[in-house]
Amino acid sequence: VGRMKFNRRLGREDTVGEGILDKADIIDVLKTLVGIRNGKGSVDDIDHLGNRRVKSVGEMAENQFRVGLIRVERAVKERLSLAESEGLMPQDMINAKPVAAAIKEFFGSSQLSQFMDQANPLSEVTHKRRVSALGPGGLTRERAGFEVRDVHPTHYGRVCPIETPEGPNIGLINSLAVYSRTNDYGFLETPYLKVVGGKVTHEVEYLSAIDEAAYVIAQASSETDEAGNFVSELVDVRHQNEFTKTSRENVNYMDVSPKQVVSVAAALIPFLEHDDANRALMGSNMQRQAVPTIRSEKPL
Repeated sequence: VGRMKFNRRLGREDTVGEGILDKADIIDVLKTLVGIRNGKGSVDDIDHLGNRRVKSVGEMAENQFRVGLIRVERAVKERLSLAESEGLMPQDMINAKPVAAAIKEFFGSSQLSQFMDQANPLSEVTHKRRVSALGPGGLTRERAGFEVRDVHPTHYGRVCPIETPEGPNIGLINSLAVYSRTNDYGFLETPYLKVVGGKVTHEVEYLSAIDEAAYVIAQASSETDEAGNFVSELVDVRHQNEFTKTSRENVNYMDVSPKQVVSVAAALIPFLEHDDANRALMGSNMQRQAVPTIRSEKPL
């Protein structure tokens, strides 16, 4: 991940390379810093989703497992250094308890380990799609300022701008948007339909926040004819996190759906666009608390 981010920042094509810095890297870094000092280029935005990774459960469990293995290794080395280690079998030396204890400790007492909310199907789905800036290696409620909690343009289609808790955790705990997914590096991606020469194709491509900035992306509500061509000459688009109008020939991608901006819970609110943001936030949080009937039946 480090090498990929480093090469992207310096405008290089390749995403793989050595895990350590070489002379060329240091020279390029100095060139970039001098360029920023002279007004060329821009300083990195810490809240940009291209600079924030999702650390998955597997990754964190792996770290805990590694801690357990290190403890086992230490115990085996101590056992071997003793005089009576002659004639001992491997199973006599290796004790698996530290590994099991580390895993149990992770799932039992980690800051991010929670008992699944199963009040209704929605609460279960939402709980599984939650991303948090708190926990080990993250922020604390007291230290987090307004910028971290704020909605960023790169949240579009990746993190829901509506569904977040009220109170001290506002903006630190978020929900993934409906079609959002994480890529191999842990960055959030959202799907777009490819547009070729003003015509919308059926080809879906997932873009991360880093890739998206280079393209011109039309809204899902843009009017198209049966063949998929844009009807109007000028189309409302997003480019480099800004809203603008451009000719239909310049469009590279188009949103998959109008609801790709919001989370599963917020997408259930009818006429969400006519709703006040604060009310929508409360509504999407309260739907998760609805108690279902014993014999479920379809609504009217």
